[in-house]
Amino acid sequence: MSFTLHGLGVSAGIAIGRAMLMSHATLEVSHLTLAPRLVDKEIARFDAAILAVKSELLTMKENTEHAPAELAAFIDIHTMFLEDPELAEKPREIIRERRCNAEWALVQQMEHLVHQFEQFDDPYLRERKYDVVQVVERVIKELLGHPGRASLKAGKQTKEEALIVVAHDLSPADTIAFKDHRFASFITDVGGATSHTAILARSMAIPAVLGLENGRALIRDGEQLIVDGMRGVVIVNPDARVLEEYRLRKEQIELEKTKLRQLKNSPAVTLDGIDVALYANIELPGDVRDALDGGAEGIGLFRTEFLFLDRGDMPDEQEQYEAYKKVVKGMGGRPVTIRTFDLGNDKDLRPDNNANDRVKTNPALGRRAIRLSLSEPKMFQTQLRAILRASKHGPIKLLIPMLAHAHEIDQTLAALEQAKSSLRGEKVAFDENIQVGGMIEIPAAALAVGIFLRRLNFLSIGTNDLIQYTLAIDRSDEQVANLYDPLHPAVLMLLAHTISSAEKAGIPVSVCGETAGDPKLTRLLLGMGLRTFSMHPSQVLKVKSRILKSDVSELAPNVRKMLRLDEPAKLREALEKLNG
Repeated sequence: MSFTLHGLGVSAGIAIGRAMLMSHATLEVSHLTLAPRLVDKEIARFDAAILAVKSELLTMKENTEHAPAELAAFIDIHTMFLEDPELAEKPREIIRERRCNAEWALVQQMEHLVHQFEQFDDPYLRERKYDVVQVVERVIKELLGHPGRASLKAGKQTKEEALIVVAHDLSPADTIAFKDHRFASFITDVGGATSHTAILARSMAIPAVLGLENGRALIRDGEQLIVDGMRGVVIVNPDARVLEEYRLRKEQIELEKTKLRQLKNSPAVTLDGIDVALYANIELPGDVRDALDGGAEGIGLFRTEFLFLDRGDMPDEQEQYEAYKKVVKGMGGRPVTIRTFDLGNDKDLRPDNNANDRVKTNPALGRRAIRLSLSEPKMFQTQLRAILRASKHGPIKLLIPMLAHAHEIDQTLAALEQAKSSLRGEKVAFDENIQVGGMIEIPAAALAVGIFLRRLNFLSIGTNDLIQYTLAIDRSDEQVANLYDPLHPAVLMLLAHTISSAEKAGIPVSVCGETAGDPKLTRLLLGMGLRTFSMHPSQVLKVKSRILKSDVSELAPNVRKMLRLDEPAKLREALEKLNG
């Protein structure tokens, strides 16, 4: 029987192959009451399991030399959880207080931690609950006498290129096993765009759909699957007509990729001779290779918070400096825009505080991004000094997230001057004229953009947050995600106003959100006057292809007419004509 499952497409492309189910441990454990004399022995059994799993993770990390670099970071996170008192000590207390078995105590504490992670606003931090579950699952396996990673069950006669991994979830330990394999796709019941499975899929350039909820239970081993990573669709046992349709689409995608690769070294110039700059967004120093392979002219957005999130603690100045230097030197003289930490109020930076006290009713509207940096001057100085020190190795621009008020810029510039002064006193070289820019991602900033244009060297429009704040929706919430609309008239007005205001003031402006990497919106942005785009490295050549076939002199008047429309249907019809 043929049926379709819907999830979150986190890595684009189409895969056609046979299902390969991954077994996983159950966390439904028995609750046993122990005699008082057995409690110390049970605690010792728990401690031994923790040590054994830590040893396994250390061995795995030593074997990640040829695996995607991000996997080592996720193994570090799992090791960190094992060393955290919340997992290493609390279960021991539960065992002693309730005289219960180690498995049950560990699962009780896991459920408590998962509930805490679910309260976080930041989607990356929220998804770390899956890491907690995976760590506990490994310890449970050790306690039950079944250590090791999940096993793969596939027919021996099936080629790896035709296998689609189907799992409830994939841990870093599982994915390490894939470094020498060539699977067609990953699909899982849980996970999101920032999960390690999504990162792995993108690094391997294979389609992936996550968040299917019950795909692992519904799909049988060896069944034929179609995975559409763009639309977030998995088709099980497709009929002949659907299968042929997707085979043709897959061939077209591969042909298009081949054609696009030929554009890598071509300048992005419109038909009427207008130069357009195409930059890449990155999250870790290891992403530089993808940016260069994708044909990016520079880094338009380095999301530095991933240095913090992938470690689990705050990197010191030297560590940050080394990371920034690696990116700058890796880009070989191409410009690099580094955004200061865009952290939320949901992550406690001071261990002496109770993190739960700092989680507000609506953290998205609380003390986060530049607000948090300005309230944590020591942390901010550490980052500013590290960025300034790295600026001697190549062109760096400093980008400030979530601006809404003029005084935030004034305070930021004062903090920057303080960092410069301290480096001068130490006779440390840096770029005295480093440019400072601001993110326009709050409607108030777009509407009052003049106060930022007078104080800053450049602007960068973060459309992801701008759309969410303008429409009052959280696109990670599946109940309202369908309302996320970059073509909403209000969003288009804010974009057009910001771009035209910057152009009149002679201040460079870029778009660095998902909108910049959507080829369907390239001509719309060109017609608005945008000349600098920054996007995921995989999208650069697709956008360049659209630019090479565009004539701005024709687009501009049509876009002006389009911006006067306010009916959704008419706007989409106008966009189709623009792309026709």
